[in-house]
Amino acid sequence: MTSEQNQGPSVGAAKHAPGAMSRIRNYFLTGLVVAGPAAVTLWLVWWFVTWVDNLVRPFIPVVYRPETYLPMQIPGTGLIIAFFALTMLGFLTANLIGRKLVEVGEGLLNRMPIVRPIYRTAKQIFETLFSSSGSSFRRVGLVEFPSPGMWSLVFLTQPPTANIAAQLPATEHVSAFLPCTPNPTTGFFFYVPRRDVIDLDITVEEAMQLLISAGVIQPGGEPQAKLAALAQTARAAQAERQAATSEAPNGIAPAVASTQTK
Repeated sequence: MTSEQNQGPSVGAAKHAPGAMSRIRNYFLTGLVVAGPAAVTLWLVWWFVTWVDNLVRPFIPVVYRPETYLPMQIPGTGLIIAFFALTMLGFLTANLIGRKLVEVGEGLLNRMPIVRPIYRTAKQIFETLFSSSGSSFRRVGLVEFPSPGMWSLVFLTQPPTANIAAQLPATEHVSAFLPCTPNPTTGFFFYVPRRDVIDLDITVEEAMQLLISAGVIQPGGEPQAKLAALAQTARAAQAERQAATSEAPNGIAPAVASTQTK
């Protein structure tokens, strides 16, 4: 009996030991997890550098191109030239003469019926996105959408202008963009009451990772604890809203103006 009892655990362990194919699969998946992100990153960097080179190369005279004197093309030449060109353009624009030239150019574009709205819109977008003093997509919040009890991530932008705020209900509103998953370039745009927005202590980059991965990549080091905290915050806000609605006359909640962007 003693010998059989001693052999029992070894036999059970042998049955549960992974086979050769299982080990190969685990090794392959581990290698894929390690090499996959690096390969995608290198491919994207190479694509961007090649795209900029092909865009800038036609503007460089043939005698100044490195491949004219070398047996091969040097990647990144166009990117370096574009960087210095944009830097010099910014330096000249900061001076008085450069500002005057920019004003003259903008005046010409503003006189063109078709080009004028395109240029103004593009300029406003670039100034908002790349201005150091702008507040575009600097905060992340939660709103109760698309139905009660369901919460969605939103990016808070500028408050509504005076003419729009005058048409909204008499309370503080904020502009909120609700991106779709996994493509955050499309979504919904809301003017939502400020009291209905729950501020989150996560960065825009973490929110983007959460959206693009459809919840697979959670912000913070402990995904379950973070999710539990977010759920607790949403439940507390829902309880407060229900209490406020029950106290309001006829139980009518404030309206939310929304438009959809494509």
